[in-house]
Amino acid sequence: MLADNGICAIDEFDKMDISDQVAIHEAMEQQTISIAKAGIHATLNARTSILAAANPIGGRYDRKRTLRANVAMSAPIMSRFDLFFVVLDECDEKTDLNIAKHIVNVHRFQDEAINPEFSTEALQRYIRYARTFNPKLTPEAADILVEKYRILRQDDATGAGRHSYRITVRQLESMIRLSEAIARANCTAEITPVFVREAYTLLRQSIIHVEQDDIDFDEEEREAPNAAPNATSDVMDESQDIEMSAADMELMDQTEESSLGMGLNRTATSSGAGPSSTSRAGSLMPDAPPPPPAPAPKRRMIITHDKYMTLQSLVVLHLSAVERETGQGIDRDELVDWYLELKEAEIQDVDELEYEKELISKLLRKLVKDNYLIEVRGDVQDSLPGSTTDGSAPAQSSSTQDGENVRVYYMVHPSVDTEGTSSVA
Repeated sequence: MLADNGICAIDEFDKMDISDQVAIHEAMEQQTISIAKAGIHATLNARTSILAAANPIGGRYDRKRTLRANVAMSAPIMSRFDLFFVVLDECDEKTDLNIAKHIVNVHRFQDEAINPEFSTEALQRYIRYARTFNPKLTPEAADILVEKYRILRQDDATGAGRHSYRITVRQLESMIRLSEAIARANCTAEITPVFVREAYTLLRQSIIHVEQDDIDFDEEEREAPNAAPNATSDVMDESQDIEMSAADMELMDQTEESSLGMGLNRTATSSGAGPSSTSRAGSLMPDAPPPPPAPAPKRRMIITHDKYMTLQSLVVLHLSAVERETGQGIDRDELVDWYLELKEAEIQDVDELEYEKELISKLLRKLVKDNYLIEVRGDVQDSLPGSTTDGSAPAQSSSTQDGENVRVYYMVHPSVDTEGTSSVA
């Protein structure tokens, strides 16, 4: 109540008594506090924003568990917060060095060590001016708000969000409050669809994001049911068999000739040609070939779930942008080349190049399997009606006429929400 029209900051929120947490439910949902003492019933305003900090159970956040399992808080109190942000204490040399320098400089130079971009007075004036706006939803923004809430509920039923906690109407109200706050921060009186999408992105990243196990592409391919053999690999194997059979024929001819010579030498030795014949025969025998070197262990295709989500967003956003410009998908080879160009600065040798190339190929197959992408074989325009002007049969390119070299195109699946996908540079 003392923080009415302000911000209430609460530390060690997870260590509050259950009775205090229950008492704060009304303040967080209805912005009021009801008091019934000594026959006096009063309702006081508590129009405040609550910024709370809590520690995980055991002092360390477990990435393998959900947010609710890491924090000792009940589901009703968690559903009343609009946003959750997990701050992980990870050991990073550069980050630790910057934090240590900042703390030491604050102790050495006090306030002179901090040089903010804006002064406290300027920020206070900006906040006072932004609070004068009372933004309203436009019809377009209201339609986007309804659609985004439907997507949240759908993901709650089928996606990874069901492992966190339920998406209820409180999250719809959270998106409304966040949209209003973003509009005030931009000093506008209307809530546009852009502000609603930004609020949806914030809510999705903070609430639904749950750390998951690493993605093992090799394990998934081994466990894939009814995995059809690759036709390309079969053709390569057949050609290799043909080449090896021709080489084997030459080797067999040479072996027969050498064995014939060795037989003559042995005959001369048995007829009493002397030990010199034996030595000459021994010298004619080929040396035993050295054993082949042991193959290097293959690098396993394992990436973290965060990297998988980053690559997924990267590919989906690029495909959707190309589809909006050209109206068709992207060839697989062009998509692989685009990804390798992005990773050009990180690739140091040929092995790394082959690894990244195999990684993006397996990632595309997984995105098709998870219904993020659509795989189309042959030219997309050929399968569309009315693609030719003269009414004749569509002409196929030379690459698609071959049964062995059919081009593969990728397109974004219609059910994917490209607007809510965030890209990470």
